[in-house]
Amino acid sequence: MLFFVLAYFGGVLTILSPCILPVLPFVFARSDRPFVSSGLPMLIGMALTFAAVATLAAVGGGWVIQANAYGRTLALILLTLFGVTLIFPALSEWLTRPLVDWGSRLSQSGDRHRGASPLLPSLGLGLATGLLWAPCAGPILGLILTGAALHGASVETSLLLATYAAGAATSLALALVIGGRVFKAMKRMLGAGEWIRRGLGAAVIAAVVVVALGLDTSFLTQVSLANTTSVEQMLLDRIRPPLPAQASAPTVGDGNTARTSDTAMTQGASTKQLDDLPVIGTSPALSGAVQWLNSPPLTTDELKGKVVLVDFWTYSCINCLRELPYVRAWAQKYKSQGLVVIGVHAPEFAFERDINNVKKAIDDLKINFPVAVDNDYAIWRAFANEYWPAEYFIDAQGRIRHQQFGEGDYDRSERVIQQLIAETGKGDVPAGIVQVNASGAEAAADMDDVKSPETYVGYRRAENFASENDMIADAPHVYKTADLQLNEWGLAGNWTINGEYAALNQAGGDIVYKFHARDLHLVLGPAPEGRPIRFQITIDGQKPGAAHGADVDAQGEGVVTDQRLYQLVRQSGPVRDHTFEIHFLDAGVQAYAFTFG
Repeated sequence: MLFFVLAYFGGVLTILSPCILPVLPFVFARSDRPFVSSGLPMLIGMALTFAAVATLAAVGGGWVIQANAYGRTLALILLTLFGVTLIFPALSEWLTRPLVDWGSRLSQSGDRHRGASPLLPSLGLGLATGLLWAPCAGPILGLILTGAALHGASVETSLLLATYAAGAATSLALALVIGGRVFKAMKRMLGAGEWIRRGLGAAVIAAVVVVALGLDTSFLTQVSLANTTSVEQMLLDRIRPPLPAQASAPTVGDGNTARTSDTAMTQGASTKQLDDLPVIGTSPALSGAVQWLNSPPLTTDELKGKVVLVDFWTYSCINCLRELPYVRAWAQKYKSQGLVVIGVHAPEFAFERDINNVKKAIDDLKINFPVAVDNDYAIWRAFANEYWPAEYFIDAQGRIRHQQFGEGDYDRSERVIQQLIAETGKGDVPAGIVQVNASGAEAAADMDDVKSPETYVGYRRAENFASENDMIADAPHVYKTADLQLNEWGLAGNWTINGEYAALNQAGGDIVYKFHARDLHLVLGPAPEGRPIRFQITIDGQKPGAAHGADVDAQGEGVVTDQRLYQLVRQSGPVRDHTFEIHFLDAGVQAYAFTFG
């Protein structure tokens, strides 16, 4: 109950968000109409759209971002038409003649047809306003959506979204009532209702321009006295919501921090040391994957009698890539002994939900074992998993006997496989430990000399940002780099920083990072239309030479062609602090996260 109150209050606070301010002229433009027949339908329409967009974001994945962008564009066009007809009533009739039952009533039906019902145009205006209102939500709604994305839609999630939308509608209603009183007072004082209406029309069009150019989240953020994000975050810090476990986005396990269930064994340990493998639990169902690749759907019942390795991974995760050569080798070595390796691909970034991207990654990485595409985190939740990568070793009776979180401890993992196969009665289990000679991003990390952490570029999880300007969320902004300390990074050029990534708006942008590690990787994507992006890198201002990574040449030149992890630096010799810079020659690149090794 406490979090429902918090969700409602978070919805109320959205009206104080800077990006809501340009929406208010749309509200005031109808504030002289009766509230029950005009204002209330508008509020209902706005709340419906707001809740619908939020629900789609919770259950629909990355594609809804594009869908909402199209809806936002449609809303801007619709509201521009509304503003024009406020200024030029005569033009309204001509513009809306093909859409008599929609456009004409939306704009001026109350003025020209006092006997007609304003319910439908008010409801339509509310639907359009909701498309502009929804993206302005703060961290409270973000927390609700994250929980829904990771744990599936539920009655509780739907009620929380409805409560948040009701709070937003309440604040809009207050603006409507207050605006109506001001509007009527101005009409009494000036006797200039027609000019007031035209002034509101001009304000509506100006607001559309502001929203379309993104100035609502840049300039207004600078001048607004209300910082709702900080208020909401303070509430969240004081009141933790009763959502299911793992309510935040899953944390990537890295080679330093991934925990294991038992003490790591030394290399060359004999199978006898593993005789007492405890039963950790029963393997849950493998249902819920949106698609299976390299295999028809597999079930726990048909896997009985076989040893199964379930490996949770995602294709842009460096830790998963470094573990992959061992998983491939085990799948090949023990296939004839009945071992079934199942890769569960649980996406971290929105582009990893794209089935075609996953198929290409599987082909590039030469993965031949079955892969369950777990876009809805159904299998992730069933295993109560928390890490990338994570491995679950299941015996022939369907019992989980061992688990490994994070990369490493490969010898012990293979000994577990050997013992579980031996328990099935097979006497010809291959001995020895596989020897892997990996290259590129799959090569083992030099973890003893990694002093730089995984670093996200999108504002939701960004840390140690050190440009001369603070981050501006969801709006174009020109950044300048500053002097960096170890593990600080910054941007230069015209960028838009979104929750998940930063997008370069104009050619000639840079990202700079001061790091300490042998290897540096960066998750990148090309322009939205797939256009390749050329780039150049330097290390301490010099071309990388022999220190170049697998995705650049000795001159530091490379091209972003796919949404994936790019290895940009691979050094030899002693490791020390370096300043890395990547310069993009083309606009449109999307930068997600740095990782090191």
